[in-house]
Amino acid sequence: MLHTEIAVVGGGPAGLAAAIEARRCGAQVAIIDENQRPGGQLFKQIHKFFGSQEHQAGMRGYSIGEQMLRDCKESEVEVMLETVVWGIFEDNRLGLADKNGSYIMNADKIILTTGASENPIAFPGWTLPGVMGAGAVQTFMNVHRVLPGQQALMVGSGNVGLIVAYQLMQAGAQVQAVVEAAPQVGGYLVHAAKLRRAGVPILVSHTVAEATGTEGVEEAVVVALDDNWQPVAGTEKIFQVDLICIAVGLSPEADLCRMAGCQFAYLRELGGHVPVHNEKMETSVPGIYVAGDVAGVEEASTAMDEGRLAGLAAAEALGYISESEFEERARIVRQRLSSLRMGPFGKERLRAKQELISKWFSI
Repeated sequence: MLHTEIAVVGGGPAGLAAAIEARRCGAQVAIIDENQRPGGQLFKQIHKFFGSQEHQAGMRGYSIGEQMLRDCKESEVEVMLETVVWGIFEDNRLGLADKNGSYIMNADKIILTTGASENPIAFPGWTLPGVMGAGAVQTFMNVHRVLPGQQALMVGSGNVGLIVAYQLMQAGAQVQAVVEAAPQVGGYLVHAAKLRRAGVPILVSHTVAEATGTEGVEEAVVVALDDNWQPVAGTEKIFQVDLICIAVGLSPEADLCRMAGCQFAYLRELGGHVPVHNEKMETSVPGIYVAGDVAGVEEASTAMDEGRLAGLAAAEALGYISESEFEERARIVRQRLSSLRMGPFGKERLRAKQELISKWFSI
């Protein structure tokens, strides 16, 4: 049976940050990721980050990812790629599988940074080739350098939808419109303004009624919605498109948390059902921590700071740093998290996070 002091499941921004922080404290750390390369969403993000210097403002996502991979290598973090975690059991045992077979790893502490999955939206024709999630579109464009369509319709005006729509334009596609079911834009207005300046219409209180085509998407029918979110007859608009990109939110990828017996709370602001955790990112199951989108869907910068908190907490629990040292270092990270959770969007997430913590104390 394999053994490590800290097993980090998921090699995205939260997992990398957790592993680096814990390893720098002196703990033995292994990152387990099913992909061929660690880094997660960072290598799909070609835009520059916002925030402060501490949050790598002005750096592009893939540059941050490259730096974190260098930090992992320098810190001698063990990285297990193309390895699936198929189960989690009592006494912090993980079921793993790779090309050589299936086996068990025992860990003193487990940090789950499994991210989130994209929410679908169903309409007639939604299974046609050319209808895909924003994550898939980013993978095509920003990882494999393949443009998945020439004429695109974006569904969803959150930050992901707005950013990916602009990236499609940068890659050479024409974005016919951004469609949003809510009566207002869901993402930061700075992103929406870039699209509007480029002449892309943003249709709020609209949704896709139907997609048609033979071997792939050829047309999208968009319809207005009334105050009760019902289609308004006679408002149909037809767009000639070969790509419909869906960006209607994310849900925490928390199957391993459920398997471990973690308690959950439903918080719409954080993406739905979220594992309850305390200020140290520890769940209701002792020794199991969460960080990043699995702990509540937010931004990549937030995920990295939550990962740092979880890594510090796991190292403290193993005796590598004292409680006072943890509190001093955690205080700096929490200050950064507070700055990220400012503004109308951040305040909602901050309130939801505080509710999660209060639920943990009532367990």
